[in-house]
Amino acid sequence: MEALKEHSPVLVAELAVKLDCSEMTVRRDLESLERSGGLRRIHGGATSVFLSAEETPYSLRALESYEAKVAIGTAAAGLLAEGETIILDGGTTAMEVARALGEYRMTVMPLALRPIFELHECSGINLLLPGGEVRPGELSLTGNLAELSFSQLRFDTFILGPCGIDTKAGITTHLLAEAAVKRAAAKASQRVIAVADSSKLGRVAFGHVCDLDDIDIVVTDSGAGEEIVGELRGLGIDVRCV
Repeated sequence: MEALKEHSPVLVAELAVKLDCSEMTVRRDLESLERSGGLRRIHGGATSVFLSAEETPYSLRALESYEAKVAIGTAAAGLLAEGETIILDGGTTAMEVARALGEYRMTVMPLALRPIFELHECSGINLLLPGGEVRPGELSLTGNLAELSFSQLRFDTFILGPCGIDTKAGITTHLLAEAAVKRAAAKASQRVIAVADSSKLGRVAFGHVCDLDDIDIVVTDSGAGEEIVGELRGLGIDVRCV
């Protein structure tokens, strides 16, 4: 997948040499990645299938910038206090926040199923579950039932996992239905912490979630460009590069 980001198509023979494995192993892996929606196989190799407006499948995003996401998740968890009430977004970076919350004592409302699986056995975590429809693959919760969960509740912090953070477009995500739920969650929270690896900075996705005025803290990794970090800080946002 990293090779496809650099150029498309990629060839089986070249990948076998680069990864120091057999061509048969490469072919099996390409078959698996094609089933996940990550690429399209062609004769002798594979080509990218993504357009700028499309979202990479969750299973593949979980492999991207993994170490950076773990660091972001740990740093974001460190900004939370015992006893807080938290809304926890879906997405791969927010999932790393969930993994860092195991020893905390707090109330958490996840916006996807995966954080629920991670936190349900943690003795100090009081889980609240929103309603809504489960989005296949992402396992995020969308629809009016999910939005209505916030109409009678007020939370201390929303951990937001955006698809894009841009100084002009604001906070964006790929799916419009998810944008509405994230927007409702932000309005129901006193503080919004956006967690995003550096590849999300300067990126614009299809659905607008909120303006940057609604964001208090951005936690990203050390690969973030100085220019956009400076612009975000100039807008009054506390940017933490870990």
